[in-house]
Amino acid sequence: MSDQQWMMGGDLAVGRIGYGAMKLTGWPRGDRPDRDTALAVLRRAVELGVNHIDTSNYYTRDGVAANELIRTALHPYPDDLVIVTKVGALVEGPDIGLPPAEQRGLTPDGLRRGVEANLRSLGVDRLDVVNLRLGDRGHPDIPLGKPLETLLALRDEGLIRHLGVSNVTPDQVAEARAIAPIACVQNMYNVAVRDDDPLVDACAEAGIAYVPFFPVGGFRPVTAERMDALAARHGATMPQVALAWLLARSPNVLPIPGTGSLAHLAENVAAGELRLTQEDLAELA
Repeated sequence: MSDQQWMMGGDLAVGRIGYGAMKLTGWPRGDRPDRDTALAVLRRAVELGVNHIDTSNYYTRDGVAANELIRTALHPYPDDLVIVTKVGALVEGPDIGLPPAEQRGLTPDGLRRGVEANLRSLGVDRLDVVNLRLGDRGHPDIPLGKPLETLLALRDEGLIRHLGVSNVTPDQVAEARAIAPIACVQNMYNVAVRDDDPLVDACAEAGIAYVPFFPVGGFRPVTAERMDALAARHGATMPQVALAWLLARSPNVLPIPGTGSLAHLAENVAAGELRLTQEDLAELA
C-alpha cells in the first residue's frame, strides 16, 4: 500500500486509502457478505495497511451491524487505527419525512444517544472522529449550530476527539468552522461527480481532510470509455483508476471504498500504488 498519509485533525496519521464498512451490512439495501467473509475483510484491510475505517451505528440491517463486526474482528484495536463514525440525520426511516429541525437524530438527545451507541458498539471510551451528518444537501433550513454545539459538549466530556461534517454545502462548512474545529468533510465526490471541486481545494488550504463517499461510482459513458482505456494501459481496473484519480486530485482527499470481497479489497488498496501521469489526468479532465 502507498505510504502516503494525511494528518486528520492535525494529530491522527491515516493512510490515503481507507475502508468504508457500510457494505458489510448491505445497509440500507443491497447484498452483503456472510459473517466470516466480513470479518476476514476487516482483518485483511488492517493487514494491508489500512488504518482509517469509516462506519456508523446506523449501519445495521437484519441484525448485522457494522460496528459489531469491526469490534469482533479488530478489538483490541491497533494503536494507529482511526475509526470514524457519524451521527445525525438518517438516510431512511421515520426521520426522513420530518422537517429538518424535528429529525430526532439531530436533537441534543438524539446526538448524545448516537454517540453513546457508537461508543458501546465499538467498545471504546472515546471516538476518534464523529461526523455530523446533515439531511438533504443544500437545504438552508437544516440546523447546524445547535447540533455542533451538542457535539462540542460531548467532546469536552472526553467522548469525542475530533469533529467532522457530512453531506454539506460549502456555506455549511464555513458555518461549521466558525463554531468548532473541523477535521474532515465527507461528501459525494468522484471522477464523474465534481461539484465539490472548490470545496476540496478550500479544505486542503485549511488543512481539513476531504473524504469522498461513492468514490468509484456513477461513471458517465464518456468518462467510463476514457477510464477503460487508461485502465488497459496501466494493467489496472476502472475502479483502481478512479481511486488513483482521487489520490492525484489533492493530498487531503481520503477515499473510503467499501467492499465485501477480499479480492476487491486487495485491488482497492493496490490502487494506492497506481500513479497517473499528467497526460492521463488530462484525459479525465
